[in-house]
Amino acid sequence: MPPSIDVVIVAYGRYQLTDSCLRHLRAQTVAHRVILVDNGSTDDTRARVRAEWPDVHVESFDENRGFAEACNRGVAAGSGEVVVLLNNDVDARPDFLERLVAPLAQDAQVGSVAALMLQPGERLIDSAGLVADGALGCFPRLQGLDAAAAGQARPVLAGPAGTAAAYRRSAWEQVGGLDEAIFAYMEDFDLALRLRSAGWRAALASDAVGVHLGSATHGHRSAWQRRHGGFGRGYLVRRYGLLRGRSAPRTLATETVVVLADLLFSRDLAALRGRLAGWRAGRSAPRLARPPAAAVDRTITFRDSLAMRRGVYGRRAA
Repeated sequence: MPPSIDVVIVAYGRYQLTDSCLRHLRAQTVAHRVILVDNGSTDDTRARVRAEWPDVHVESFDENRGFAEACNRGVAAGSGEVVVLLNNDVDARPDFLERLVAPLAQDAQVGSVAALMLQPGERLIDSAGLVADGALGCFPRLQGLDAAAAGQARPVLAGPAGTAAAYRRSAWEQVGGLDEAIFAYMEDFDLALRLRSAGWRAALASDAVGVHLGSATHGHRSAWQRRHGGFGRGYLVRRYGLLRGRSAPRTLATETVVVLADLLFSRDLAALRGRLAGWRAGRSAPRLARPPAAAVDRTITFRDSLAMRRGVYGRRAA
């Protein structure tokens, strides 16, 4: 018997994206329940979903409470054995859900599954899950490579990207879901690491394919995006103790280069301010255990990680 599936979508305005996402979900080959969390939209998204999609369960906030809190609210509103997080700017192929949940049924030790997200045009990979380097830097796995490269083993899969991810509900509940201290960006990576530390495996369903429009809500490399991305990084650096022990020199060098490069290209201190705010927020949070070796690709060099931050995989993906 196939598992019951809750698909949780977070929307913040841009109704046309949500409508397209829901239309693609309506064509899926397996039964599922859709839970949409309206995260403080200032347009008519909430009213239109309720009017035009009566089978969709709607949860809502009067103001934007962040991706993590909105996802947790949506997951709590359901009871499916499998939770699928799906960005509202993703158009999924008809067999997407069927393919995405299959690894969970095949292996009881798998707690999360990554999908294959393609860029518009469906030729290049947007992500095939997430990868972590030795300093727990996070990168969209295989980003920018031809779609045919999706099945390769390197770099090592750390876990799914929140853009499109399946989680065993029991695994999700064991680790407490997404960390609501992170407003946006890095919360999916943190969850992936905590699941791996708890003993759950991660899998890639390379045949579960969707098209991701990418940064459609807040804009690519906006100050908002870079500040919140910086917050998540600073928060995790402190919680994982990355400025102590053998990882400290590489972590410090990485953050210095990234902040200086952001200042050079963007001419503001959004990345630095975000990291400092995240560092301060991590002070009162419990320290997290480093993830197991199987979740980290230590063959990624410092130079490689800088290239991947620019979306250039080069020899690391070969």
